[in-house]
Amino acid sequence: MLDTDQWYFEIGDGQTYGPFPLDKLRKWAAAGNLMPTHRVRRADSSEWTIAAYVPGLELTTADTVPAPVVDDDGEEVSRGKLGALVQALSRKRKPAGHGKAASADHQESDIIALCDELLEVAYQRGASDLHIDPEENITLIQLRVDGVLEPLRKLPKSIHAAVVSRYKVLSKMDIAERRMAQDGRFFHCLGPQQRRVHIRAAILPTTHGERLTLRLLAVETELLTLNRLGMSEPALRTFAAYTAQKQGMILLSGPTGSGKSTTLYAALRHRLANHPGRFITVEEPVEFDIVGVAQIEVDTADKVRFDTVLRNILRSDPDVIMIGEIRDFASADVAIKAALTGHLVFSSIHTNSAAGVVTRLIDMGLEPFQVAATVRLCVAQRLARRLCIECRRPRPLSAAEAAAVGRPDAAGTTVYDPGGCEQCNRRGYKGRIGLFELLPIDEDLARRIVDGANEADIARRARERKIPGLRDDAASKLLDGATSFDEIVAVSAW
Repeated sequence: MLDTDQWYFEIGDGQTYGPFPLDKLRKWAAAGNLMPTHRVRRADSSEWTIAAYVPGLELTTADTVPAPVVDDDGEEVSRGKLGALVQALSRKRKPAGHGKAASADHQESDIIALCDELLEVAYQRGASDLHIDPEENITLIQLRVDGVLEPLRKLPKSIHAAVVSRYKVLSKMDIAERRMAQDGRFFHCLGPQQRRVHIRAAILPTTHGERLTLRLLAVETELLTLNRLGMSEPALRTFAAYTAQKQGMILLSGPTGSGKSTTLYAALRHRLANHPGRFITVEEPVEFDIVGVAQIEVDTADKVRFDTVLRNILRSDPDVIMIGEIRDFASADVAIKAALTGHLVFSSIHTNSAAGVVTRLIDMGLEPFQVAATVRLCVAQRLARRLCIECRRPRPLSAAEAAAVGRPDAAGTTVYDPGGCEQCNRRGYKGRIGLFELLPIDEDLARRIVDGANEADIARRARERKIPGLRDDAASKLLDGATSFDEIVAVSAW
């Protein structure tokens, strides 16, 4: 029988560590290595709980020097530059006497160095977002890597305001305003090559302080090409052919964070390279700068509104229009009119499937004949984590799994599970790959739409035409070794 004082924990890398005595976990928590958001469980229980709910694992007091990091043998190990900065700031006390100004300047330089190092760590780990989240007694630093939120470390609550203020200054926000949501942006040079990265900042006031999200957007867009998205060869040929059309609408669907914007930018760059013309985009916000494209950003203060801009750009003689998102009847109506008057329109819309694009537009108030006359291609997409090629582990696909992905004849085929190595930071995954479903609207489907076909009817007709769906593309990515069975089950609509 295991001692009930023994605990296991997970830190988000797919591994389970332990069992360790609670005292050792408390030391790691005090050192900032075990986060309040990490999962822990007693050795005699199968039920996981969040560390924040276990006494001693929930907080780091504001002005206490963090304990040293220790390994399994109790030996102190290096904390790295980030840990050293946090430790130095934790030791700071309010200066007294004539050294007050000098000490304040020194602390300010440490805050600047800490903020720069957080961005550097986020960039080196391939994070899309850096979250600075205040709690009651600490500040949590978390990263979103390949769509998964990973705790990075804890900061003393005493330096939270200074850290947020630093990023506010960089983003040109009002540092005196702490009760209102704000957003901004700035550029920062990161990595060994000092790559210029565009960073978008958003502030949200909460009961424990201002919550800050920093989104890292690469300025260099050479990677935003269609052949890098993960489309199969037939899907790539189909998509490229539709981007060359003179008029109509190409609409991308999927939940938030499914890569729709990336695909839209790749489509614009492909069209621009192969069929030059006048390109105008309307976005909120502009995420990537593309040379040769006039990009308009909708103002949060409503000085530049979606509906007014969309009506005005039709007078600017565009060949291609990209609308960041069709969100209501006004934007849908202008997009339809643009497509009817000889423009090619790219946009995104929130639906769960390619067939759902048609019914969503009609639900917004458009007439079925308008949708049938303008929509040329509907694309549904998701993002799945890509297996690390260095450490993926082969195994045969079971009969039950083969049936679950719609490929019963593939039982016994070699597929791969995530491993864990230095190259992928022990995650087993490195990067993401797109899953796509392309639904061209031909004359037969257009006629059915005019006759009132619903989403189920359109989806059934697509299956009859043997058009590969998301499930088929996911199964192909699994059998190709690009991703794992658990991953496609998690992200695909079965």
